[in-house]
This record gives sequence, C-alpha cells and structure tokens, in this order.
Amino acid sequence: MLVLSPPAAKAAVILVAGGHGGLQISPNGSFQWGAGNFLVRTRQLFADQGLMVAVIDAPSDRQSPPYLGGFRQKPEHVADIEAVVAWMRDQSRVPVWLVGTSRGTQSAAYVATELSGSKGPDGIVLTSTILTDDRGRPVPAMPLEKIRIPVLVVHHEQDGCALCAFAGVPALRAKLGNAPRKELLTFSGGENKGDPCEAMGYHGFNGLDRDVVRQISDRIVGK
Repeated sequence: MLVLSPPAAKAAVILVAGGHGGLQISPNGSFQWGAGNFLVRTRQLFADQGLMVAVIDAPSDRQSPPYLGGFRQKPEHVADIEAVVAWMRDQSRVPVWLVGTSRGTQSAAYVATELSGSKGPDGIVLTSTILTDDRGRPVPAMPLEKIRIPVLVVHHEQDGCALCAFAGVPALRAKLGNAPRKELLTFSGGENKGDPCEAMGYHGFNGLDRDVVRQISDRIVGK
C-alpha cells in the first residue's frame, strides 16, 4: 500500500480502487495500473483535506491476473483489510474509514458486513457503487442490514455504466436501515470521455475531483 501522512490527521481513509484492483505499486510509489482511477488519482486531495491516506494494492500473492477478481468477497480479503484498518488506527489514532469506488465498493461493503467494532472501519464510503453485476454479487444483494456504522453513498446522476445506473441507488439506500447514519451525495456535470464504466467518464467523477473529495472529507470529519 501507499501511505500519505499529513500532520495532525483529522481522520484516516483506506482507498480501494475499482476494476481488477491490481495497482502493482512500485517501491518508488508509482503505479503500473490504475493511476487514473478516481480514488488513486485523488489521493493527494484527500491528504490535503487533513486525512491520512492508504491506497491499497492487491496482496503480494495476487500480483498477477485476475488480481482481486473473484476475491473481493472472500474471507482472505476481509482479513487483509482488517489488518490495514488495525495498522492505520494504530498509526493515526483517529477514526478510520474505508472508501471504495466501482468494484471497490464490493470490497468496502462486504468488509463492513463481516467486521464490526474494533476490528472494522469506523465508516464506509461507496462511490459509483456496483448495483447490478453479471459476474458476482452486487452491493445491494449483500446482507447490508448487518452494517451498523455510518455509510456515505456518492454517485453521479449521469453515471453511464450499466452496472451503476443511478436509478438503482434508492434500492441500495433502503437496505442500509441499520446504519446509524446514512447519506447520499449526488453530483452532475463534469466531463464524460471514453468507456462509460471507466474513470474518465461520469462514472469516475471526471472534472469534479476537488468538489467530490472535499464533500466526502467533510462528512468523514463531521463538518
């Protein structure tokens, strides 16, 4: 993982990229894949908001295809993220939130259904949530009633990805009834380029990075 540590962090975030999740982070901090992913490219913006940041890669034993494919809802993945949460909490001494985008929401939501209390995150953020999926279980099909931490859902109203159509967001929110706090942040506009399921489309909040990160960060620190 790549860690950014601003002085006197207000909170900490673990950023989980979408796609296959194999960022292949080099020792010098560069990425072999995913540099344009919404959460990867905005990592410094989160740090600028006073948050300690960890961008997590696929684990060392999954550094080749399919990387996190078929792994995001496995006990081993939960154990990996549990370890990162514990490390971040020990290092920062502040609340630790798990933030996923696109297929990363399948990681964040699943972990939140499996871990609670001191083992799990203090809250989760789901950006561009996978709402339908022909290759696995989408987020609304998970036992979301088990989640008892704050949940922030962030979605672009014009998301053109067939797996993330905005029309499916109300059904997602309805299944978060046991979360002590749940909020929906919506955005519109920006730039829409290329594949509608990739980071340069509305799906990746292209052109809206600073505003999206600021609003997410404000919710995390309780502004």
